[in-house]
Amino acid sequence: MFVDPNQIRNILTLRYHPTHNSLLPKITWEDFVQKKDEFSLDFIEKSAENYILQKIPQPDVKRISLALSGGVDSSLVLAFIKKTMPEIEIDAISIKFADSVDETKTAEKIAESFKINHHVLFLENYLKELPKAISIIQLPFWDLHWYYMAKKSKTFSNYLAAGDGGDEIFGGYTFRYAKFLSLTNPNSTSLEKTKAYLNCHERDYVIDQEQIFGEKIPFSWDLIFKQISPFFNNELSNLDQVFLADYNGKLLNNFSPINNKINNHFELTSITPFLSTDVISYGIHLPSNQKYDIEKNIGKIPLQQLLKKYNLDSLILKEKQGFSVNTLNLWKSHGQEICKCYLSDARIVKDKWVDGNWISKNIDKNDLDVRYVNKFLGLLAFEIWYRLFVTKEMKSDTILS
Repeated sequence: MFVDPNQIRNILTLRYHPTHNSLLPKITWEDFVQKKDEFSLDFIEKSAENYILQKIPQPDVKRISLALSGGVDSSLVLAFIKKTMPEIEIDAISIKFADSVDETKTAEKIAESFKINHHVLFLENYLKELPKAISIIQLPFWDLHWYYMAKKSKTFSNYLAAGDGGDEIFGGYTFRYAKFLSLTNPNSTSLEKTKAYLNCHERDYVIDQEQIFGEKIPFSWDLIFKQISPFFNNELSNLDQVFLADYNGKLLNNFSPINNKINNHFELTSITPFLSTDVISYGIHLPSNQKYDIEKNIGKIPLQQLLKKYNLDSLILKEKQGFSVNTLNLWKSHGQEICKCYLSDARIVKDKWVDGNWISKNIDKNDLDVRYVNKFLGLLAFEIWYRLFVTKEMKSDTILS
């Protein structure tokens, strides 16, 4: 398999690589030009319901699975499905990661309020089946919890519903918006905004990022800036530019294609109402202040109001978590030893894609910053991908323990 140095550089720096293969439409800054004076909860709700009716054949389908995190998006998808198809049996699945924030209790309360089945999938070693997950997506990503979700979902149904896209379409990354706005002003240049945007994704790269790469991968921050800056060189407001960059970043080139590849492997039909054509088109045209309240630092305003309509606002998590593993604890329990096993004699180092000095300098440290832990997990994924598809010395059923 051909190794694209640009792809590897981007994945190890941005956690995605821009491609033209996404199932979602690529949108430009003109698509974000505001067309709606105020949002319509009814339109959002009806669009989601129509999408569900189109995707789930009735009365043939009796049972579906749902990824339920306990947050806004997945809870609303549950409400839409129950309203649209009240008789359908729903198996909600929540993931509980070892030594991480436990969201399953919240998800359980939401499931109980709708009287649906609830299953907790406990992942003691998040990395255990990483070779299998990478063999499915054929890309060197490590954050592949969706593999476990889809695998469990298949035991119940051939349909898997999720709240994907709610954050990107309706402004859910409030923890980044506030920081970005504090780092920029209306007179900031596109380069200044690009750098500020990357500073709001600080867990994606490390301070000495340029030292990671071997001689086969050219790296400079200018190459990275060149990819991001077009999102900040247009007539949109600063915040709308962030929405534009978020959509065209990990959603378009990581979350969506990865989840779709995994679902296709397990022969699952994806049910993602917030990524329907109508909802995307409607949401991106909404004024930013109707999605995100700057003073209160509250996002997804239309979805928050829909939660109140369904009496769910008192049940959901107040802070955004999603399915999130604590990588520092994962590093201590399994990650460091697994990385030592595969990176101490790494093929990606021998073949000059990665600089072994960076690995040896950091891998034995017991107080690594989370950014370095995440980078080691990224290098682990690259090494596994390389052994699976380039050297072909690893089997996809290899277990990491």
